[in-house]
Amino acid sequence: MKTEKAVAYRFSQHDHRIQFSEDSVATDGHVNESDENVERGNWSSKTEYLLSVIGCAVGLGNVWRFPYLAYKNGGGVFLIPYLLMLALIGMPMFFLDTSFGQFASLGPVSIWKVVPMFQGIGITMVLVISVIDITYNCIIAYSLYYLFVSFQSPLPWADCFSWWGADETCSRTPRGLVCNHTLGDGRFEIINTTWLQASNKSCSNGSEIYVPHQGPSGQYWDKVVLRRSRSIEETGNIVWYLAFCLLLGWVIIGAALCKGIKSSGKAVYFTASFPYVVLIILLIRGVTLEGAQKGIDFYIGSQSDFTKLLNAEVWKDAATQIFFSLSVGSGGLITLSSYNKFHNNCYRDTIIVCVVNSASSVFAGFVIFSILGHMAHVQDKSISEVVQSGFGLAFIAYPEALTHIPLAPLWSILFFLMLLTLGLDTQFAGLETVVTTLLEQIPKFLQSKHHYVSNGICLLFYFLGLMFVTEAGIYWLNLIDYFCTGWILVIVALMELIALSWIYGINRFINDIESMIGRKTWLFWLWWRLCWLFIAPSLLAATLLWSLATFSRPTYGSIEYPQWAIALGWCILIFCIMWIPIIAIIRVIQAEGSSFCQKISAACRSAPDWGPYMKQHRGEMIQNQS
Repeated sequence: MKTEKAVAYRFSQHDHRIQFSEDSVATDGHVNESDENVERGNWSSKTEYLLSVIGCAVGLGNVWRFPYLAYKNGGGVFLIPYLLMLALIGMPMFFLDTSFGQFASLGPVSIWKVVPMFQGIGITMVLVISVIDITYNCIIAYSLYYLFVSFQSPLPWADCFSWWGADETCSRTPRGLVCNHTLGDGRFEIINTTWLQASNKSCSNGSEIYVPHQGPSGQYWDKVVLRRSRSIEETGNIVWYLAFCLLLGWVIIGAALCKGIKSSGKAVYFTASFPYVVLIILLIRGVTLEGAQKGIDFYIGSQSDFTKLLNAEVWKDAATQIFFSLSVGSGGLITLSSYNKFHNNCYRDTIIVCVVNSASSVFAGFVIFSILGHMAHVQDKSISEVVQSGFGLAFIAYPEALTHIPLAPLWSILFFLMLLTLGLDTQFAGLETVVTTLLEQIPKFLQSKHHYVSNGICLLFYFLGLMFVTEAGIYWLNLIDYFCTGWILVIVALMELIALSWIYGINRFINDIESMIGRKTWLFWLWWRLCWLFIAPSLLAATLLWSLATFSRPTYGSIEYPQWAIALGWCILIFCIMWIPIIAIIRVIQAEGSSFCQKISAACRSAPDWGPYMKQHRGEMIQNQS
């Protein structure tokens, strides 16, 4: 550990005076002498920051959700609402989060000195991103398991192999209806009804039987990987190899964050760029396969249906996808940008990351559907019969499609390496958000112990995540994902917009941004004013209300959740967001004032020490405002 001379200061918004006093600030290995901020540290380079933010934004949803939504909602037509929502919600929220964090150089809880009454927003952000970290790492564990078992030929899910326990319902081809067919000599044989119809024959009366069918990749996922129980009520045992993969995932993340952004910034050179290398390789291979064109046609919609634009569900899908794929509202962007240098051009960063994120989603769709098209061609099925989303795409449909390609183990290794690196990038940002929050809340005790804090959180989250690698783990994972990564983030983003645009003041917020990136014309700010004040809040409110109005009980496949599980999901959601009103009430009670209105006004007033973290930047801001 080394000790740097730093300056503590207090800034008063009322008399514009700055008081300085020198203190010794203990720092550890995550701060370099060349850093502008000697207390918190800065990114070693602009490239590391951009790669980290791109890695945070470009995640599994770009690969396993966007292509399916595009196919489902009219193919190429879906790009119209998608790009509109990018301009109206995605980019404004991204610009707001990154500029907010960069201006104050604080994490998602401490930064609410800006409007103390709304500090509960920051607490909710940390709670939600903690839940996401715990569950998201289970997906990394699945990816690690599939990566390990891909080093064999043939791939274990390539056929119904008895050595992993395939049963009589496993089949590479659908069985459908069978029946007892009379041979004429008193004997019977079981015949597929498709063959009977082709042969102009019929079943004996009442002899038709439906034979359950499950493909080898689906059965391997259920019986071997998950050891899935029949319902969430049958917890079963911990699946030991998934628990090991989960531990390995946390070890990788802990190692990458041992020195905070200084070490994670180096890791993202690989984890953020490798997925694009794999996507390019898979696309080159995919488009050379027979049937690939059919899959791509289905994806982009060669028969585009513009009537889909009249469906409100399409617009809701576009809004939610662009919102979640950019990771806005979770606190991750605030944290990552808080380590920027004060005069970094966060506006240019917004354009770069948003364009890269959306282009990645579209590009991933070509990769996914080119190979699914080949799979449909080989199995003589339509695309609609093989395309899936989420877990079904990543761990059933796509792995099965890879078995139809020569050198299947190689492509499987590349695919799951890609999923692994996509997940790790998101985890880096999520865990750094939690660590930064703790370091800021208990600075004297934890400031020089970043390594111990990050590893301690990894260990804690590992034990909390063991529930998700039991035999009922996938039900819990699906339930938490359904309730905790949807409505909460929309509510947080909506409250964040209201707090900064309407209470703190849009003009003050714009002045803060200009103190970092320089003066802009009124015409430049006109668009962002409209988005932050009216358009984005209205669209987020409409998306939230529409989602609640069309609420349907979560299911996993055909399995419905019991009532107690639904109630538990709502309780977890309420627990995460209840801190917004609780902290608001506490701040109002503690505020000075003789009347209720005066107390609310005082609780909404920025703290005396609100402003840029560094003394010289506060001085610059005062000069610019005067």
